[in-house]
Amino acid sequence: MNYLEALSKRYSVKKFNQEIIPQDILLNILESGRLSASSLGLQPYKIIVIESNEMKQKLVPAFYNPSQISTCSHLMVIVSKKIIEESYIQGYFKHISEVRDTPLETLDPFKKSINQHITQKTQDEIFNWAEKQSYIVLANLMYAAAIENVDTCPMEGFRHDMIEEILEINPNIEKATVTLALGYRSEEDTFQHMKKVRKPNEKLFKFM
Repeated sequence: MNYLEALSKRYSVKKFNQEIIPQDILLNILESGRLSASSLGLQPYKIIVIESNEMKQKLVPAFYNPSQISTCSHLMVIVSKKIIEESYIQGYFKHISEVRDTPLETLDPFKKSINQHITQKTQDEIFNWAEKQSYIVLANLMYAAAIENVDTCPMEGFRHDMIEEILEINPNIEKATVTLALGYRSEEDTFQHMKKVRKPNEKLFKFM
């Protein structure tokens, strides 16, 4: 199946069949998220992967449409940073130095540029920026899942306070931005038989 076939087949599943995604396929999908493009390379987010039925059941009441949560194989919660701490930037450059076998001091100009970029932003601007990065990750995860023949449903309809309490997310420094349920579509989900509706090319694209 090529990528256009995979994307044509993809839709936001309303009910999964509870079949578990094989571990190697799950790790491939997660790797696509790890390799996602990220502004400045900072990756101002983390991905919490819920796989235990016990934890999924705890989260069900937090969702306004919970059928996907109760039937999916895995639930991913993308958590965006609200603040970028100095220690986070220090850790980022330490990691670059180790991965590229580069002396830390040679990275000082890049580090100075990042610090200037971050300090010029308000906390709201930093969070808005981090959330945008999180949605790039979401798109990569959905695309990789489609290629792997795994179904998904992105979900924003949830109570942040409940999810953050259950998953022990500190609301002062980060926020659960969006979730992604993964699994395999149920035969009972009638939406899979509906034609995909998207804008025609002439209304979507403008060539200049």
